[in-house]
Amino acid sequence: MRSRLNAADEEFLTEVREFLAASFTPELRAEASRQSGVYAPASLSRRWQSILYAKGWVAPSWPEQYGGTGWTVTQRYLFDTECSLQGTPILPAMGLQMCGPALIHYGTAEQRAFYLPRILSGEHYWCQGYSEPGAGSDLASLQCRAVREGTDYVINGTKIWTTHAHWANWIFLLVRTASQGKPQAGISFLLAPMSSPGITIRPILSMSGEHEINQIFFDDVRVPVENRVGEENAGWTIAKTVLEFERGGGSATGRTRRVIAETRRSAQLEADGRGGRLWDDALFRARLAEIEIETLALEHTQLQVLAGIAAGDSVGNEAASLLKLKSSELFQHATELSMDALGHYALPDQHEALEAESGAPGVGPPYAATPTARYLNARARSIFGGSNEIQREILARAALALDSGAKGS
Repeated sequence: MRSRLNAADEEFLTEVREFLAASFTPELRAEASRQSGVYAPASLSRRWQSILYAKGWVAPSWPEQYGGTGWTVTQRYLFDTECSLQGTPILPAMGLQMCGPALIHYGTAEQRAFYLPRILSGEHYWCQGYSEPGAGSDLASLQCRAVREGTDYVINGTKIWTTHAHWANWIFLLVRTASQGKPQAGISFLLAPMSSPGITIRPILSMSGEHEINQIFFDDVRVPVENRVGEENAGWTIAKTVLEFERGGGSATGRTRRVIAETRRSAQLEADGRGGRLWDDALFRARLAEIEIETLALEHTQLQVLAGIAAGDSVGNEAASLLKLKSSELFQHATELSMDALGHYALPDQHEALEAESGAPGVGPPYAATPTARYLNARARSIFGGSNEIQREILARAALALDSGAKGS
């Protein structure tokens, strides 16, 4: 990639590095290095978002008229890659990468004027209400119901696996507003403040000890009809667009490249138990090289997708599914190898040491604290956002013209 950069791109990359050197402070770096979940905790992400917002760089993929940067595909790729390699906090995608683009595409002028500036500034912290206990990858079977009463919808039901709901002050959610015809034809897309009476949040702790996800209960929650995006019963089209952003948006490889680099450094430092270093093991180096090669191949695919977006194409279900499928598998493989590189330091539960305010000491060298929690957290990557089995079915039906009869989302 670097060999094909023109003078303007080289200048841009220099600007990005200078910005990160000045703005990504040692304190932020230390806190971000402890991030093991999908997104940075709210306190950290809000600080980093405010820095990007002040610079005008918080939403590179948005159109300029709504607060985007106007960068080229190459510049967006360079920015995202440089942030990944330096380990900046991963901002939650629910507002900037999902709800915001959905509003740009399907919202009214009034909705865009109200919500978009607040998404950019971080005043609105969003969560996503899609999955239910009986409706995950088969999203069309959702049962959370909204009944129209005058100028309001009254919502009853539940959503589960809701990332950062305990920090969010807004939620975009899919609700069933009709039961006739195909299941997809009776779904609407609503926006609701999390302070609404009747909303109850219950935490779900992951096996890495983190509180990232939740279950939300809606008991006679009233939402104004003006908070509906698109027409009633037309939410499925919007939902598919949001899933494209969730599965195909952002970087498919940047964080994996950082894990690879960290794993290489750990292997060069850790003893192999035989008087040498793990890095001296040719089989270990071959396993790491294999992951790195596959990551570079996926990176090339992502660049092709971004070039298509720049030409006016959507991400598309097939491309989004491919990026989600391969990126989740590669990240899992990379985190598994990072555990091997730690040796016996991979055994302790260090989630308390990763909490910024706990003050708990870590076990072993500084680089030993994060990989285990990150590995455990990453087990869910092949499930959330549509399980990898569903992604394979989507690709089979579209690319191979097969009809499996499955109900993918």
